[in-house]
Amino acid sequence: MKVTVIGAGAWGTALANLLCQNGHAVTLWGHDPAHLAEVRQTGRNELYLPGVQLPPELRCEPDLQAAAAGSECLVVAVPSRFLRDVAARLSWFRGIAVSVTKGIEDETGLTMSGILRATMPGAEAAALSGPSFAPEVARGIPGAIVAAHPEPLIAKKIQVLFHRPTFRVYTSGDLLGVELGGALKNVVAVAAGVGDGLGFGDNTKAALITRAMAEIRRLGVACGACTETFSGLSGLGDLTATCFSRLSRNRRFGEQVGRGEKVEEIVAGAVAVVEGYPTARSAHHLAGRLGIQTPIVREVFAMLYEHKNVPQAVQSLLTRDVKQED
Repeated sequence: MKVTVIGAGAWGTALANLLCQNGHAVTLWGHDPAHLAEVRQTGRNELYLPGVQLPPELRCEPDLQAAAAGSECLVVAVPSRFLRDVAARLSWFRGIAVSVTKGIEDETGLTMSGILRATMPGAEAAALSGPSFAPEVARGIPGAIVAAHPEPLIAKKIQVLFHRPTFRVYTSGDLLGVELGGALKNVVAVAAGVGDGLGFGDNTKAALITRAMAEIRRLGVACGACTETFSGLSGLGDLTATCFSRLSRNRRFGEQVGRGEKVEEIVAGAVAVVEGYPTARSAHHLAGRLGIQTPIVREVFAMLYEHKNVPQAVQSLLTRDVKQED
């Protein structure tokens, strides 16, 4: 299949590498022509995915329209805040458009596939999500992920496209649930990192993950997702990996916040986008519109956007009224 990967960051590059290994004709597009030229000349993406040799057959194309021309599938791997603008430039596309970006649009409450449906009305919008750190995928370390689309045949096409012995792909018809699990877990990972920065232990993190899963499920079901989706790879699996792994940008960002660094300075100095930062705001606003209680999301939002003192935010969670477990 002819595939175009939109976004030359770590995840887009890792998936382009995997798709080449699967025998597909792959074109990689990035917003920075100079960076893309360096990738083409060196066969490496040292800025975002250092130490990984890319296949010589991977084509790099700086022109977005030329990159997507003739493609049967677009893999959209740009940061959430840029996705609408980039996708709108490809409104003519009629193939399968797979979002691998995890986020929620603040103004509309849409997931990334929702944005793709709005901007590419003739495309089949889908998602690929789950516990999947780009460096591990690029090095062939075994893992599993979920391809989601309401139509089983399209989900199956995406499964076949990406599946490898070391990259097991499952299918799901709950596109919304898969995307919400992937987006909301980034907010929780920030909270987990804050705990690490404060020197908390494994008991704390286990409790956080368990209670956060109740929040994610509650909000997801209110949006129309299926309850059981959040117990799978794109829910509990992704949440666990992101909260514990040293590779997690969101957990590391939270750790810096927990150590007292200023949010604005951390964000400004980051090489790659920390999706938990904008998602904390959009998730908080989405929960407010739906009238859903999400205390962990609320306190992360307060720390990041209202400059709430970190120990005070922790205290707010610890002193909530006692209740029956849900």
